[in-house]
Amino acid sequence: MRKNLIAGVAALFTAALSVVVGSLLVMPIFASAQVRHVSGDRPAGPKPTIVLEHGGFADGSSWGQVISILQHEGYTVDAPPTPLLGLASDSAYLASYLETISGPIVLVGHSYGGMVITNAATGNPNVKALVYDDAFEPAAGETVQQLTFAKPGSCLAGGGDLNNVVNFVVNPSQPAGDADLYLKVAPGTDYAGFDACFATDVPTLEANVLAATQRPIALGAFTAPSGSPAWASVPSWAVVGTDDQVIPPAELTFMAQRAHSRVSYVRAGHLSMITQPFAVANVINQAVWSTS
Repeated sequence: MRKNLIAGVAALFTAALSVVVGSLLVMPIFASAQVRHVSGDRPAGPKPTIVLEHGGFADGSSWGQVISILQHEGYTVDAPPTPLLGLASDSAYLASYLETISGPIVLVGHSYGGMVITNAATGNPNVKALVYDDAFEPAAGETVQQLTFAKPGSCLAGGGDLNNVVNFVVNPSQPAGDADLYLKVAPGTDYAGFDACFATDVPTLEANVLAATQRPIALGAFTAPSGSPAWASVPSWAVVGTDDQVIPPAELTFMAQRAHSRVSYVRAGHLSMITQPFAVANVINQAVWSTS
């Protein structure tokens, strides 16, 4: 009788374990967790070059942790500087850079970098996937200014006065009136400050360094209309930080769904590539595997 009891318990345990394992196999993986990549068979064929495009008030070093992860996995990774002088010229510069790369490309943009990759990838057959990391996914004719404030909640609103949010610096190389913009570091009228607004969830000491080393973006970049979107013909993925204070998550979601991007949500502010690098790298891997 005791043997029968033990056998019965074992059978129940085995059945329960099978249910648990089965549920794990079908459970969706959320990018909000800082999970390491799972090793396994990768698609055949050459690995793409992964090109990372930073946004305004930043430079390529903001991708540092993501770069290290992807390089460790054997990818060639480029993070060319964006001039931040205007959408047309920034996009033309990136398009020219992409022409120097042979073979497939996965193109990734953060924030304003999403505007740039949307325009630079158009007509380039080597670009196999687009990844938008807390980034704009514009349709033709749309501007950064329009998309930032299309839904309420952006910390850049400044109560309707841009002077509350940025400092204007005359750039002699730019047309008259097209000043360089720097985000104000300290909080002020209707503005939470660089740390709480732009660098949400980034440790304070690191946020202070980002504020001190920020690169300006030209005023004209905010008002320039986007061209024909590459996402209309190139598969796309989107990372949406649920605590993004710069581009409201509702707007990020709207743009991603409109572009038919595959969306992953992460528990992060606007700089998800800094605070959730493994989650962002995982989405980039998804793009690579799905398009290879």
